[in-house]
Amino acid sequence: MTDGPTKLTQETFDRLSAELEDLTTRGRLDIAQAIESARALGDLSENGDYHAAKDSQGKMEARVRQLQALLKNATIVEAAGTSGTVVEGSIVTLRYEGDSEDDTQDYFVGSIEERQGDLPVASPSAPLGAALLGQAVGDAVTYEAPGGSLTVEIVRIGS
Repeated sequence: MTDGPTKLTQETFDRLSAELEDLTTRGRLDIAQAIESARALGDLSENGDYHAAKDSQGKMEARVRQLQALLKNATIVEAAGTSGTVVEGSIVTLRYEGDSEDDTQDYFVGSIEERQGDLPVASPSAPLGAALLGQAVGDAVTYEAPGGSLTVEIVRIGS
């Protein structure tokens, strides 16, 4: 995995920027109020509300840092078109070598932040995603997975 710039569409960049703005304004105020309310309940060592609020604060601040780093290093790209080859933003239907004609799996090729619904993500910096980029329908590609080499055939490319 590389730490290079994350490629995002303008739509996703705007959505993540809005999420960051919300977390650093309303989110921080809500957490501060929850912590203050829990503090008013008394002994902090046995105060479940206080510990839950502090835990939520930690998770929110981690997401804030993640979004700040992601947006700082983001590169804006065009949404996937109909080029006929796999590009970032494509939804690709694959058949693994040895599987039946009907046994296929859909993947989204791109950043986890660009995810489409519940589709598994094949990041371009991961072996499968890197192997798929630039390939066309009917192409068979081999990539190195943790368990060894795997070969997949590209059945369909969408966006």
